Amino acid sequence: MRQIKKLEEGVRLRIESEDDLWVLSQLCRPRSILGMLSHRRDSTTGTQQDGRAKNAERKPMWIVLDIEKTEFQGFTDNLRAHGIIIEAKIDIGSHHTHIISPGDEIELTFPGGLVNSDSALLKETIKAGSRAKSALIVVENDEIMLFEVASHGIREVSQFSMRGGGKRVSDSTSVRRGFFERVAKETVLVFHNNIPLVICGPGLAREQFESMLREVGAKNQILNAATSIGGRPAANQVLADGLADAVLGEHALVSQIKAIEEGLKRISVNGAVAYGAKIISEAADAGAVDVLAIDAALLRSLDPKIRKSWESISEKIESSKGNIIQVSQDHDSAQQLLGLGGAIALLRWKMD
Repeated sequence: MRQIKKLEEGVRLRIESEDDLWVLSQLCRPRSILGMLSHRRDSTTGTQQDGRAKNAERKPMWIVLDIEKTEFQGFTDNLRAHGIIIEAKIDIGSHHTHIISPGDEIELTFPGGLVNSDSALLKETIKAGSRAKSALIVVENDEIMLFEVASHGIREVSQFSMRGGGKRVSDSTSVRRGFFERVAKETVLVFHNNIPLVICGPGLAREQFESMLREVGAKNQILNAATSIGGRPAANQVLADGLADAVLGEHALVSQIKAIEEGLKRISVNGAVAYGAKIISEAADAGAVDVLAIDAALLRSLDPKIRKSWESISEKIESSKGNIIQVSQDHDSAQQLLGLGGAIALLRWKMD
């Protein structure tokens, strides 16, 4: 995401990636004002039938909406923002939907300006710039899983299984080699050379698969990381344990998962950690919170009481030099966070 211009109560932004759309979905809350170049059917053109224009011309125009709601599904290439037209050449007061994709420029403003949580998320995203996507490949002897890594989560792209295995043939090595070659060719089609690859899994199969990738022409940056487990849990282990920090260390997703997993570890040993709004609030009052990992939606709750409570807690944490990590819901660790009420705090010392 790139900031084009700072406005009196907002910003003009260029959307550069799918990751930016998740951020924008958090910022476009009800009562925010969103303007962009869009198209609107001009009812004064075309033929009239039953009071509606048939084959009316769709005209490009700058349309500003008072946002009512947004629709965004992770790992898609557009965000739908619904609202009432408050500025356009035609149809003031009518409903309209902006469909926002990478490459679009938008103006986003808020009555009274951005709140702290929105400003922090926006600054973090602009600072991160447009990073290349990354991929995680979990390799076992008879199964390979491909994942796409984004700042807001991981998505399973493909899963391949070696049906039958070596027990039914005389040369299991040749069967596995054929399986690895087939999947390697699929992998280079899915993840182009500019996408870093992290290959992980138990055993030595991951090293054999890396060699096969090179044989079929992959020129990607590749990091090979050993894990104690396979499947999707292996992908989570790589992210949580920092096994691929050389490639993924600056991803917002990694900081989210590390903070949550560290909090869960501290809970298991009765360490310096807090969860639940009341206890986290008390820790914030005492200046004890070092890191707060919080579901981004909590900071933007439609319930004013909940939203203001967490905004107040966040301000106290920031005033004591603590760090706020806004977490998306599109990964496994985030689901564990939701089970704890949506927030967990790593403390500087253990609270009594």
